[in-house]
Amino acid sequence: MVSDFTRYVILLSAIEDRATPPDIIRDHIAFLRCLDGEGKLVLCGPFTNQSGGKVIIRASNMEDATDIAKGDPFVRSGIRRFEVRSWQLSCEENNHLGMG
Repeated sequence: MVSDFTRYVILLSAIEDRATPPDIIRDHIAFLRCLDGEGKLVLCGPFTNQSGGKVIIRASNMEDATDIAKGDPFVRSGIRRFEVRSWQLSCEENNHLGMG
């Protein structure tokens, strides 16, 4: 079982020589809205100092998080590659991972 303090970070990076058509951007936004409606989206957005972006989600495990990433229209269309990382939240509620 996944901890209440585990999130998954999807790092999206551009693939060289691949344009980003406006219709794919709209599809990506619709995908994010769907994740949000399902309670899976935590935060998302593009980087401002380099290309690419980040999507932080709730998922039951790494496999589910990877499946979500593969469903992103940016990934399905072949204009972005992705990497998924498991992220453990450190906060007052969990006493900063029990070390506070």
